[in-house]
Amino acid sequence: MNHSRHHAREIALQILYRYDLNASAAKGEAAVPVPTGLALADDLKKHFEHFQVTEGVREFAAELVAGTLKNIPELDLEIEKYANNWKISRMALIDRNLLRMALFEMSRFKDIPAAITIDEAVELAKQFGTADTSGFVNAILDSYRKTSLAG
Repeated sequence: MNHSRHHAREIALQILYRYDLNASAAKGEAAVPVPTGLALADDLKKHFEHFQVTEGVREFAAELVAGTLKNIPELDLEIEKYANNWKISRMALIDRNLLRMALFEMSRFKDIPAAITIDEAVELAKQFGTADTSGFVNAILDSYRKTSLAG
């Protein structure tokens, strides 16, 4: 297992979760906008410095966060296609952010085998999700891999 990539995924998931939580918590009030561009870069830098994230981990984590955030509408459509009758809005925050991040990684980083991305997502699901998260995440990502990445 590549520990720096694993660590980067863990950090990226935590950041995506925080943004989603802030946006979801503010439903009745003015929603906290998810940062983009320079604001996102600055927020990531502060996070990395605060948690003393090493240079080797920062780049991959930042790519995962920025790419996932930029592609949420498309990623959510893909997830709903494979999540039999599950709406993104009804999924647990960890589940949906983990799925978004893993799908982004599978579509963007062709040098990383899909099986590795799925294994990593399942590990993170066991670490941060509920008892059902790992099976749920594995089923959706495996279906996506078999249909969208086949060929």
